[in-house]
Amino acid sequence: MKCIAMFSGGLDSSIAIHLIKKQGIEIIALHFVLPFYSKLGFSFEKIKIAAKELDVPLKIIEEDEEYLEMFKNCEYGFGKNINPCLDCRIHRLIKAKKIMEEIGASFIITGEVVGQRPMSQRRDCLDIIDKKTGLKGYILRPLCAKLLKPTVPEERGWINREELLDFWGRGRKNQIEYATKNNIKYPSPAGGCILTQKRTSERYKDLVEHNKNFTLNDFKLLAYGRHFRISHKLKMIQSRNEKENYIISKLILPQDIVLSMQNILGPIAILRGEADIVEIKKACEIFAKYTKERNKLSASIEITNINKEKKVIMVKPALEQECDKYRI
Repeated sequence: MKCIAMFSGGLDSSIAIHLIKKQGIEIIALHFVLPFYSKLGFSFEKIKIAAKELDVPLKIIEEDEEYLEMFKNCEYGFGKNINPCLDCRIHRLIKAKKIMEEIGASFIITGEVVGQRPMSQRRDCLDIIDKKTGLKGYILRPLCAKLLKPTVPEERGWINREELLDFWGRGRKNQIEYATKNNIKYPSPAGGCILTQKRTSERYKDLVEHNKNFTLNDFKLLAYGRHFRISHKLKMIQSRNEKENYIISKLILPQDIVLSMQNILGPIAILRGEADIVEIKKACEIFAKYTKERNKLSASIEITNINKEKKVIMVKPALEQECDKYRI
């Protein structure tokens, strides 16, 4: 008997795998990657290590255009910020269903807990998910199974319901106790999905306000750098560290103007949109504030235009309060 596990690498999904693996079921862990981190050369070592600790094979799905299509047309809307949790869950489970059928698996398990998340784990939301995915009866939620109706795997005797759990709510005490007792390693709680963060939401609102036809590339950039709205038609995204230098450099489009330091290691920035000379100069002043030349009277900024022509201009780094006027 084989099943698919929706695997985030966190505490709940790790316990779900442990519970079902104990019952002799072969498990293939499925990890979905948001478009922000897809096709950018990430190795996803942490999730690989987590799967190895549980001794289950891992399949990583890097989402791109199809996720953005779902995001732009989500049926159930956003949570507090721009998190389309219910639509996202349905979207991913439909993909998981296809993989389940392709590899001959019989059902899907998740780490969901009734009442843990208001946007997607209320009991009524779980019913919606089951119906919309066409997986009613074939999604087993081991951590809260005893609070729900028996699924097909339980009814057919593939799974012993008595060995499943009755966890509910937002507390993690029961999960931590189970993990400790069974020597399950799990990461410390992080900041959660980037779509639930206020900063990402503010950047998204600015993006939509100025570019309703935004692309996947624009969407990915929401996760990185410092963002500044220079004018209605011009935006600047500046890297904050070497890792972001690498990522932002991979997202540069042919029509972008690129800023960098002349002969000094430091950040890069993308100017995206229509820009005149005055706006480019203002962007360079803000850019200089977040470089090694921030405290100098003038900084040398190299500008690479859409024709790959380079030009160096001298600007006075902007003051913090000036930068704040433009920061998104």
